[in-house]
Amino acid sequence: MTRVDFYHLQKQNLEQVLPKLLEKAYSTGKNIKVKVGNEMRVEFLNSHLWTFDDTSFIPHGSKKDGFAELQPIWFSPDDDNPNHAELLFLVDGAAVDTDTAAKFERIFNIFDGNLDSAVEQSRGLWKLFKGAEMETYYWQQDDNGRWTQKA
Repeated sequence: MTRVDFYHLQKQNLEQVLPKLLEKAYSTGKNIKVKVGNEMRVEFLNSHLWTFDDTSFIPHGSKKDGFAELQPIWFSPDDDNPNHAELLFLVDGAAVDTDTAAKFERIFNIFDGNLDSAVEQSRGLWKLFKGAEMETYYWQQDDNGRWTQKA
């Protein structure tokens, strides 16, 4: 059964949160797909991951880099899964249907709580995944930026 975690950004933006979550996910040894809302943001986030921290190294790539099947983390706006990822991150309004979602062990939907459209889209995804009897969890940042699971 696919587990879906919803991360409601309020205290930090995606560029601050995504690298930390990807580091943690990468440490599991599982391949990761990051589905991004559009190609321009793919390249921005791909580049950002190389420069966000001088002491960190998270191997990743996108269509521009090539060798998809060899990349432990793959950025794309498409539903493809060329690196055979088990973990899927949905960012910048990216979404998947339940059939695609069921192909992943775990999904991380990261959305900006300051954008009404992002909140509405995430509510729709919550209902969709809950209706498909997937495990769903909701996380919100506390005042210190730590993630707290909410009921």
